[in-house]
Amino acid sequence: MTLEGGMKCVKYLLFFFNFIFWLCGLAMIVVGVLVQVSLHQTVRISDASASGAPILIIAVGVIIFFISFFGCCGAWKENYCMITLFSVLLSLVILVQIAAAITGYIFRNKVSDVVQDSLADMIKSYSNSSAEVKASVDGLQADLKCCGINGSSDWRNFKPDGNSVPDSCCVNMSADCGNGTMMDPAKVHQEGCRNALEALLKKNLLWVIIAALVLAFIEVMGVVFACVLMRGIRRGYEVM
Repeated sequence: MTLEGGMKCVKYLLFFFNFIFWLCGLAMIVVGVLVQVSLHQTVRISDASASGAPILIIAVGVIIFFISFFGCCGAWKENYCMITLFSVLLSLVILVQIAAAITGYIFRNKVSDVVQDSLADMIKSYSNSSAEVKASVDGLQADLKCCGINGSSDWRNFKPDGNSVPDSCCVNMSADCGNGTMMDPAKVHQEGCRNALEALLKKNLLWVIIAALVLAFIEVMGVVFACVLMRGIRRGYEVM
């Protein structure tokens, strides 16, 4: 009876962890889509390599979403094959995540280059770009309270006088507030958007690490419970 009760506990714990796992997969899909949209609409990052991270998040989220299905069904129906498939697939996902984390650490410095190049393209094409692109640049500068790439002087070719910036650079935004005020710290933000954007990314990095650790814990527990339940089923113990 003790063993039977223990197997029941493992069965329901595996089902519970897979439900949480399913929610994590759904959350990763949503986060990946939001990041992808933000990179290519709000920040307008054109470097194709910048899409790697959000696409990877979406892909892992989709895989986790479907893997959790096998885990839930296998646990509820006590199906040895489904639980085995779930355990194998989940172990592969953990290995992929480890590889992705190592790759991300190796190429972590590339983020600065991507931000630099993307902001340079945005500023260079600002005057001749569409209203949507201008709105993206203005929104970025207004939200982060920054101006240019490394400073307001990056806008020196914005107008013929060489001393004007877009109104979104102004401390207090108003029509034509950026005319002739490029180097005036009382009227125009002097900090470049590169530093501000990188600071924002670093600020959010902690939450990404916490989420990754929580997900890894859930995955490992899922594999452990799956192996225990597989062992119980294989030995022929009845789990109801």
